[in-house]
Amino acid sequence: MKFTVGIAMSPLDQLTELAQCAEECGYASIALPDSLFFSEKVSADYPYTPDGSRMWNAETPWVDPFVAAAAMGAVTTRIHFYTQVLKLGSRNPLLLARQVGSVAHMTGNRFGLGVGLGWSPEEFEWCGAPYKNRGPRVDEMIDILKLVLGGGMVEYHGDYFDFDRLQMSPAPTSPVPFYVGGHSPAALKRAARVGDGWTSAMIKFADLQSVIAQLTDLGAFERPFEIQAVCIDRFGLDGYRQLDEIGVTDVIVVPWLFYGVGFDGTLQAKKDGLRRFADEVIGEFA
Repeated sequence: MKFTVGIAMSPLDQLTELAQCAEECGYASIALPDSLFFSEKVSADYPYTPDGSRMWNAETPWVDPFVAAAAMGAVTTRIHFYTQVLKLGSRNPLLLARQVGSVAHMTGNRFGLGVGLGWSPEEFEWCGAPYKNRGPRVDEMIDILKLVLGGGMVEYHGDYFDFDRLQMSPAPTSPVPFYVGGHSPAALKRAARVGDGWTSAMIKFADLQSVIAQLTDLGAFERPFEIQAVCIDRFGLDGYRQLDEIGVTDVIVVPWLFYGVGFDGTLQAKKDGLRRFADEVIGEFA
């Protein structure tokens, strides 16, 4: 089982040094969050908190995940990066394909694309995308991304997107892995059908077990398939061993939080947290 560092809500000037430290300490990846903007009012509840409220505010720092991956990739050599998760529904698949292909090249194939629909109607509408039929639209977007990133001259004629023959060069020299997010039955079916893995939001152990059972029934594990988990009720060596036992392949952690350092903590305190967690957990877990 691997360990990934979540860098959401950290000051942007800390990110490159956090990536270097994480690589030195033996973490496998950096999980990159996605937030386009903070709308003062939203017409839908955030789906991953008990009361539907957002865990961040208008002043919370965010960075475009592709820019972050390129910047952190330039100062590292081994550690991987993946979006966790990129909201597909508000974006254009051809513009996105250019971004994904570029980052894959610039990081030496160290980039994976974690994807979800997106939950905020305002995010869709203010970016010029319809909120209605977002599930089928995202299904077409994933098909387009895989098609274009596969290289060569391609065309696509769907219900929501349509284009004649085109080519983006260079294509990635290795396939970009797709990790599908979402806890709904439709999201799990999508992950089993087209994903190289499933990636969770905050989830409890019992619910995670249920998801893995559903993905098993859907045939996801008939091929290599990742389970990336943000489990909120299993910690420490014993807790992570339980996650390993049920089939989790990648645990996403924010190590400094375990040692009393907040999202706005100093860079040095976060580095200390990365090193301590690596010594106390990753080294022992191996």
